[in-house]
Amino acid sequence: MQCRSVCARVFALACFAMSAAAIAAPVLEGPPPREITDPASIVSRAMPNAAPVPIDDLFFTRGGMDAVWLANTNAIVVSTNLTGRYNLWTVPMAGGFPLQLTQSDDRQLGLTASPDGKWIVFQSDHSGAEIYDLFAVPAAGGAVVNLTNTPDIDEQGAMFSPDGKTLALGRRNKSEPAINVAVMDFATRQVRDLTHEKTKDHFWTPAAFSHDGKSLLANRGNPVGTESEAWLIDVASGKADPLASQPSAFNQASDISPDGRFVALTTRTASGSKQAALLDRGDNSLRLLKPDAWEQGTGHFSPDGRTLLFGSNVDGRTTLFQYDVATGRCVALPLPQGLNYEASANTSSFSSDGTRVLVDHQASNTPFDYWIADLNSGSAAPVTRLGLASIDSTRLPKAEIVHYKSADGTVISAFVWVPFNLARNGKAPGVVLPHGGPDGQTVDSFNRTAIALASRGFVAIAPNVRGSTGYGDAFEYANRKDLGGGDLEDEIAGVKFLVATGYVDPKRVGITGGSYGGYMTMMAIAKTPGVWAAGVELFGIIDWQTMLLHEDPTLQQYERGLIGDPVKDKAVYTASSPLTYMKNATAPLLVLQGDNDIRVPKEQAETVVNILKAGGHTVDAHYYANEGHGFAKRENQIDSLQRTVAWMEKYLK
Repeated sequence: MQCRSVCARVFALACFAMSAAAIAAPVLEGPPPREITDPASIVSRAMPNAAPVPIDDLFFTRGGMDAVWLANTNAIVVSTNLTGRYNLWTVPMAGGFPLQLTQSDDRQLGLTASPDGKWIVFQSDHSGAEIYDLFAVPAAGGAVVNLTNTPDIDEQGAMFSPDGKTLALGRRNKSEPAINVAVMDFATRQVRDLTHEKTKDHFWTPAAFSHDGKSLLANRGNPVGTESEAWLIDVASGKADPLASQPSAFNQASDISPDGRFVALTTRTASGSKQAALLDRGDNSLRLLKPDAWEQGTGHFSPDGRTLLFGSNVDGRTTLFQYDVATGRCVALPLPQGLNYEASANTSSFSSDGTRVLVDHQASNTPFDYWIADLNSGSAAPVTRLGLASIDSTRLPKAEIVHYKSADGTVISAFVWVPFNLARNGKAPGVVLPHGGPDGQTVDSFNRTAIALASRGFVAIAPNVRGSTGYGDAFEYANRKDLGGGDLEDEIAGVKFLVATGYVDPKRVGITGGSYGGYMTMMAIAKTPGVWAAGVELFGIIDWQTMLLHEDPTLQQYERGLIGDPVKDKAVYTASSPLTYMKNATAPLLVLQGDNDIRVPKEQAETVVNILKAGGHTVDAHYYANEGHGFAKRENQIDSLQRTVAWMEKYLK
């Protein structure tokens, strides 16, 4: 669904929609006020016989990337890494061991099932290079067919038309930034572009077919997410028309009702908050579904069009709601607290009769599983068991949401993991965990790094610094042209919060993260060296100028949106690059990098290693030959976390 940043309550919550005429009603001023947490209220719980969680066990607790219902059967197909690779498995609803449908060394995701239940289409790349082909496999088992076989073109986000004859997809030449929407004749595999984007800083994505398959709902936006516009495209002619009543610069469509009357939209309000909305194409009116100050996003309609799913993100915990289109009543799905999303990113997660919803669920001390929520009975239960028996949620450190003020008074939300049986004597090591992005968010997920560290005596904190999503656009854009400025101050304020709890030694604090978190790790140890005693950076950026020259073309446009023009804003690029300050670094640094990374090329890692070695600093590096941006293969995930923990234990303990 469109809202992978969505709401956090376990109990059913009834609410009613605004009328169409009320769209201009109260301006919401970002997230509601959050009470500042007293550091002394943070407590280490007693746990007899608490022990470090084995890192291997954390990764043999499997994950999931996608899941879809299989029509005309009592089964679902899921992407999970039971074997250490994300392949497809058929899971029977009546019980029994899942049946492996595909086998590959490369990850397989982006599932869509044909309406007759005979085919599963998915996307897969090679060794993490993120140039995806589309593949098809018979749902009953059989040979996998490469539908596109285009090594220089990236195809993603496929979805079947209602008659099963056509696939819609996003398509991009790897040497160009623009993504366009195309359709494929499933029988002949002929591909035809529907859009022809001429600018470098906009792209298209398919959202949903109309019920008759004649039209395709699509979105056109920019890489930094400040703009989005919903369009309806005639599949036969390619004629595209913007939807009426788009009152702001951000309107992202997720689905169209079976009768074609309603379009589900995530829209930006006047206050800069993204809210779930419904566009009535009959009178071009727009209504918010459950207006509040937290960010929301819409999902899919039920098969009869009477119910719409949407989600709400409350401080990094998400809840799914079912919204009654006729009455405006919305009720939370009966799922535990944590992260709850529609299981499929591309297609509806409703069963064919509309009575059940396929959901993925996880929390800080609860491994990922696919769940089924029964709308008739108001109950929900997991349909998979992807964890290990050794991973007992009652014996895992659980994340706690805290709030503190940064240097300039900005309120920051963060997740904190406190080890069991810890003495409040100011001697414990602490680790800061910056998230990727920068427009990302630390959420209440099963965080293996935090669990591994906290179960070994490290107090961990993961701040949602300025630039994070989930707290309104003003907060998200607050670090544009100031990367490594105010956001780094927010991370340092997190260190001060840990020290103020009375548990953490200010001289034994480390930092580790991946992607933008890796960048923040290097920026931290280089720009504010006195704060940090160790760092582990994964695929992070050291120099924005060289990044711009060598990264993927779409990401070049994203970078320009974050930092500006490399000529006019050269001073911003310099001030925002760890390269500028790296000579000042004193903390030992471990660098972990995939060879095939198109987002942060390997040269970024090699540069920081060479600089630190030349200066006589303590630095080590490990490169993974068969990985891209982020590590997908189990043995590499285990190895990278083992190295991270060992580094922190060596230099913080």
